[in-house]
Amino acid sequence: MQISEAYSPFAVFVPSAGAEARPRVLIAPARYVQGEGALHGMGRYLQVVGADRAGILISAGGEKRVGRRLVETLARADVAAEVRIFGGECSLAEIEAASTDLREAGIDCLVAVGGGKCVDTGKAVAFRLGVPVVIVPTLASNDAPCSALSVIYSPEGVSTGAEFYPDSPALVVVDTRIVADAPERYLVAGLGDAMATYYEAAVCSRNSEAMTCVGARPTLAASAIGLTCRDTLFEKGEAAAAAVAASRVDSSLEDVVEANTLLSGLGFESGGVAAAHGYAQSFTVLPDTDAGFLHGEMVAMGTLAQLMLEDREDEARKVGSFFTRVGLPVQLSQIAVDPADSAAIGTVVEAALQFPFLGNMPGPTHGEALERALLEADRLGRALADEMGDAAYRRLHA
Repeated sequence: MQISEAYSPFAVFVPSAGAEARPRVLIAPARYVQGEGALHGMGRYLQVVGADRAGILISAGGEKRVGRRLVETLARADVAAEVRIFGGECSLAEIEAASTDLREAGIDCLVAVGGGKCVDTGKAVAFRLGVPVVIVPTLASNDAPCSALSVIYSPEGVSTGAEFYPDSPALVVVDTRIVADAPERYLVAGLGDAMATYYEAAVCSRNSEAMTCVGARPTLAASAIGLTCRDTLFEKGEAAAAAVAASRVDSSLEDVVEANTLLSGLGFESGGVAAAHGYAQSFTVLPDTDAGFLHGEMVAMGTLAQLMLEDREDEARKVGSFFTRVGLPVQLSQIAVDPADSAAIGTVVEAALQFPFLGNMPGPTHGEALERALLEADRLGRALADEMGDAAYRRLHA
């Protein structure tokens, strides 16, 4: 089984004639629902897709926490459920196995319940079965739920590429009570992933040659969404993390969950990605980093490196100070990378050079520049740790 090439957004949106300008394209889920107790409405919400027999792909942890409640609410709406436990990795083997099982079950929609890799697997399976996908994230740790793509990994967890789909999720449902009851570290990781949204979209907007994930130009809407996302995190991120630490749903948590999930999802897909995610995906080639850290934690380090690549140290300091306060990594040792290990640094840089959207950066992106920026970000992070301490990071990683 290979990464599917059945749909290529580049074949659709990239101009085929010189006289045709590259278009702006906005991509979004059909419906987004968020609120405390939203899971209880799932049976009603599935009327949007006309479901009678729903496949449920759910993580083992998610099944323990919310599996019974989900099946019961579907039953009250006369929707049958076929449950399959997610194997833990968004790999081609997992996608194939889940597709086989759920095809035999005769489902008419797929509900993916869990974290980023689970919902990405759900999108891939739904595409292969030709049914609408409904996303129910149990964490606000990344911006995968709203997108029309899946990042594919090897069974060992190394990023190997991405699949794209012609349809965005038909429905995304976020129960903020479930998010509030999850460990704080996951929400904080989402802050790291979401913070990159504005900075990556900004360089794509400034670079007339930059393109989004579908080969289009970024939209003004996505840039504005990215700015609102960033400002929401700066204003309410610390309060939202405190709310999760206390298992409390309040307005700060609601706003930050929307920023982490909806605003970041729309912003990255229709605004573009750049070096921050290039670095983040490259950290997955280091086994200890991949095994021990969340996607948003790697993106946080990548965002600081991107800002140093842009020679924006003042902005990097502002972002790094926020990351330090909430407990995100700001130095390489905090994601199990030794800055003095030239082989490890070289491996990350070499992988980053292969990132397909690295060229969205307006300045130099050769290996020497990437290495310099990464080590400069680490230098800044160590200085911030000396000034501010690292109590929040140590608490989340205890």
